[in-house]
Amino acid sequence: MDHSYEFGTPMGRERQSNDHDITLKGRRQLDITGVKQVESFDNEEFLLETVMGFLSVRGQNLHMKNLNVELGNVSIEGKIFDLVYLDQGHQDKSKGFFGKLFK
Repeated sequence: MDHSYEFGTPMGRERQSNDHDITLKGRRQLDITGVKQVESFDNEEFLLETVMGFLSVRGQNLHMKNLNVELGNVSIEGKIFDLVYLDQGHQDKSKGFFGKLFK
């Protein structure tokens, strides 16, 4: 049998899904699937590692409503301002002239 396991999968059980979905309800409740790890969080920003890269969630009065490590689900409540994927490979391209000049 060929089994693959991911970080955060408890006691050798397989993660249920590699899907990554985001559902935003009324800009007040955010449900995210495919979360590997919660890197850091406070009331203004969450940094999550997902199966599709790092995701930054910024807002006001943010708090974690639900965390299911086994399934990779996170629910965040508060006023959501923005969601940004932090892609390492694309940062150099978007720096522009002055960003490259002042390396």
